[in-house]
Amino acid sequence: MDRGAEGGRAEHSPEELFHGHPEGLAVYGAVERAIHAIGDAAVAVTKSQIAFRRRRGFAFVWRPGQYVQSDVPAVLSIALPYEIASVRFKAVAHPSRRVWMHHLELSAPDQVDDEVCEWLREAYELADP
Repeated sequence: MDRGAEGGRAEHSPEELFHGHPEGLAVYGAVERAIHAIGDAAVAVTKSQIAFRRRRGFAFVWRPGQYVQSDVPAVLSIALPYEIASVRFKAVAHPSRRVWMHHLELSAPDQVDDEVCEWLREAYELADP
């Protein structure tokens, strides 16, 4: 996967984003492996998130503790052009006419299971139609 700088910003690493939070880094690693098993995607790491992109972003991993009081090590946000109904999502937002953002709190790498991998596959395929 290509780890390029995003929009000219200084490049960061997943280790920097999850510094002091090994559980979050482990969750990120599981997401990265799942996406790599699907296909190639660019990876952009900023000070607030790790974005996986094809023609457009389709998956984002971030640490909620940066913004609010939270014990959750990582959140995986999956962008799709439609809403998926699942009790596993902490929240689903509709930030634009064509995007539904599905936010999944992950506490451990093994939570990146077959169901999550299928959602990632859908998002991956639709990110470069």
